[in-house]
Amino acid sequence: MKYQNKRIAFISEHASPLADLGGIDTGGQNVYVAQLAKHLATQGYLVDVYTRRDNEKTAEVVHMAPGVRVINITAGPASVVIKEELLQYMDEFKDNMIAFIVKKHLHYSLIHANFFMSALVAMGIKQELDIPFVVTFHALGHVRKIHQAEQDKFPAERLLIEEQAVQQADYIIAECPQDRDDLIQYYNAPIKKISVIPCGFSDEEFYPIGKTIARNLLNLPQKEHILLQLGRLVPRKGVDNVIRALGKLKTKKPVKLVIVGGETETLTEECSPEFARLMSIAREHNVVDSIIFTGRKNREQLKFYYAAADLFITTPWYEPFGITPLEAMACGIPVIGANVGGIKYSVVDGDTGFLVNPHDPEALAEKISKVIDHEGLLSRMGENAIHRVNTYFTWEKVANKVNKLYMALMPVAKESQLAEQKYQAA
Repeated sequence: MKYQNKRIAFISEHASPLADLGGIDTGGQNVYVAQLAKHLATQGYLVDVYTRRDNEKTAEVVHMAPGVRVINITAGPASVVIKEELLQYMDEFKDNMIAFIVKKHLHYSLIHANFFMSALVAMGIKQELDIPFVVTFHALGHVRKIHQAEQDKFPAERLLIEEQAVQQADYIIAECPQDRDDLIQYYNAPIKKISVIPCGFSDEEFYPIGKTIARNLLNLPQKEHILLQLGRLVPRKGVDNVIRALGKLKTKKPVKLVIVGGETETLTEECSPEFARLMSIAREHNVVDSIIFTGRKNREQLKFYYAAADLFITTPWYEPFGITPLEAMACGIPVIGANVGGIKYSVVDGDTGFLVNPHDPEALAEKISKVIDHEGLLSRMGENAIHRVNTYFTWEKVANKVNKLYMALMPVAKESQLAEQKYQAA
């Protein structure tokens, strides 16, 4: 017996599941939307992902995977616009999304909004079409303000929109316990509406690979310890902290820091202000020769960079969750991460790696030296990392939890599930 009413709509206004990763506005949310949609489709859902058209050549409907379509909605110019400037186009996004739904005679059981602007669209659709919605914020404006202050370029209305979404959403997915606590503290979110469901990793994409093989493929040195930093090159990711720590290492073993990420495959100081800033810090600490900036790499290459590393380092100022630590651990690489947000949930201090203050390069250097100077500790933490992520953080497990949450909002599907359970028990 198949469940009924399992057609759902994702909204991810700035983070298309089809986008290339590594740019300023592409990262974990893109991966979350793509992977969750695909894994829900394997459970019988038909998933339409609504995102903003940012290229006039992009088709309106793209079939991404079995059971998953990406619907590119006109909202503002058909060109790239930074997410901080997209709020002005959300009314148009909502109107055009509703027009598409009506024209195609679509009937969604629920909407899953991703980020606050998608939640704004979902609130409007709920009001007009009476479709319930779940929201995953991925980041919270209040938390961002605390850490970025005047550097935060989002409109002031963001906080009010998030507060309204918290009250109007039927359920809220918090990505980690810290996310849940922040929703309660800063938004008075009702505890009964919050479910903690983490992000995940793809066990088909990320798994242990021989270090020698990976380094040969990437032309990386075989006899040096390699530290890996992988992600977007933006200040809040704390790449500067890792560079400063490199200059404070006490170990006598040769070490290379490999930094993967950036808007382009080839980084130049003229075209990338953040790369220029990081290079300036590297010169200041006399570690330029110990750093390899690779630029942006495609998704197929990432597992080899993880596998080539001895340690994965990530010390952002704050992190709603952080998928890259999971991917590193899946490849058997211990993680030294900032003791913030989702990282302190996924990384077990002293077991799968270490947690440090995100603004303390001396403490980071101490932990790096401790691990690379003790091969037994390095090996044990790598094994523990593999076990932890495969036990708790595969996308299949995440999708199972999300499915249970959806069922509470889908009466017909819920009744069908109960009927099947009775049938099987008879």
